[in-house]
Amino acid sequence: MARRVLLVEDEADLRASVAFAVRRAGYQVTEAGTGAEALAAVATAPVPDVVVLDVMLPDLSGVEVCRRLRADRRTADCGVVMLTARSEEFDRVLGFEAGADDYVTKPFSMRELLLRIEALLRRTKRPPAPAKALASGPIVVDVDAHEVTVDGVQVTLTALEFRLLVTLMERRGRVQTREMLLRDVWGIDADVTTRTVDTHVKRLRQKLGPAGAAVETVRGVGYRFREGGSES
Repeated sequence: MARRVLLVEDEADLRASVAFAVRRAGYQVTEAGTGAEALAAVATAPVPDVVVLDVMLPDLSGVEVCRRLRADRRTADCGVVMLTARSEEFDRVLGFEAGADDYVTKPFSMRELLLRIEALLRRTKRPPAPAKALASGPIVVDVDAHEVTVDGVQVTLTALEFRLLVTLMERRGRVQTREMLLRDVWGIDADVTTRTVDTHVKRLRQKLGPAGAAVETVRGVGYRFREGGSES
């Protein structure tokens, strides 16, 4: 079955060109010209595998659309590639903080965009790891069920927050640089300010409550999940 792509772009000519190239590559394409149309499409149609999302839209910004997709359980795991006419680092960081997986700067080649989509789909198609659970202090992670509990109470995490926690717990006791986390959790090698990692770690700690203290900051280096977790 063809993988589904939602293309959100307000420039009609560019949207038509991209849609043609993506369809020719074998994908099913749904088109939207505004943020509202994009959100309506995911609410009424099958969930897309990848959303190609322009940053500058006439109503909602692409960043806001991305945030809403990540906040919805149905679309939280969709791949998101953002299109931006801006090359400034600040804009890219905003996109990553909102939950984007990758970005392409305009003008771009269709081949580049298709390669980004294919790479994102390869990451999402990886076979699941054997069923396992991770536990440290009050934190228990059921990797197979994608569930986290703290002192027996379920905690709701986004897909990125979940991957971040699992990565830190699997490597407990070892310092992870921000660049390592950006590569291994976000799946990208990007030359951007690593504030996006700090933002997600902060949100993860908040959701874990007192147990979030197990995620330690190693100043000037990165983060480490403390052996044994936090004290109950």
